[in-house]
Amino acid sequence: MKNLSLGKIVEYPSHYTPEVLQAVPRSIGRKNISLNSPLPFTGVDIWNAYEVSWLNTKGKPMVAIVECTIPIDSPNLIESKSFKLYLNSLNQSKFETTALLLKTMERDLSNCAGAPVGLKFIHSSDFDTLSFGKLEGNLIDELDISVSETDIDPNFLHTNDTDCEESLVSHLLKSNCLITNQPDWGSVLIRYAGKQINHEGLLRYIISFRQHNEFHEQCVERIFKDIMQQCKPSKLTVYARYTRRGGLDINPFRSNFELPYSNARLARQ
Repeated sequence: MKNLSLGKIVEYPSHYTPEVLQAVPRSIGRKNISLNSPLPFTGVDIWNAYEVSWLNTKGKPMVAIVECTIPIDSPNLIESKSFKLYLNSLNQSKFETTALLLKTMERDLSNCAGAPVGLKFIHSSDFDTLSFGKLEGNLIDELDISVSETDIDPNFLHTNDTDCEESLVSHLLKSNCLITNQPDWGSVLIRYAGKQINHEGLLRYIISFRQHNEFHEQCVERIFKDIMQQCKPSKLTVYARYTRRGGLDINPFRSNFELPYSNARLARQ
């Protein structure tokens, strides 16, 4: 972790430099919450890169939005600042075709993650086809609660005796970067089946991340683990969509019963 460029002043590369990509072992965060193999969930980390540009063979700039999917069984996370440096290194680099650039990026990002990374290009001609989506569920943010605790406390999570299946949404998720302490703003969907989770307690739990320092992916896995331990649902999905920073947004999806949802950008992204 000490060797990461995150939180340090670094020189931005002016041409294609895959060496700037840096890996963070997933085992670091998972060890902190005693999350062992086999993992209790499946899922994916969805990254959207909005500042992707390169040159064609005539030197003309090209732009695109790139959707990147990183499997959660990859040994590494891709450190976000190094991802930004990598994308910037493409700005003045020439590629004969978009297909060649796509293949190059897939190779470099997969090497860093340690597992195959999927990429999808959205070209400028298709920008006007994009629209905002939403997290489908009952919004719990309007609950009238008092909040005084500033540390994460899984004991906020508890259930009653009613069996139910529901989806709950909050836009009040905030955590801080593990290295820089910069704020990470997010929205979270929690879909489950089992004894009904107390909504007020769940909202207090989500708010308790406000001063917590951890990467996006680690926060979502912590939420999943705590809900499973405290509430014991038979089905559980935790899906967070974080506001972009530096042209990147990160959207971790974890579930023990369903496949990832469509990559629908929220209003704050």
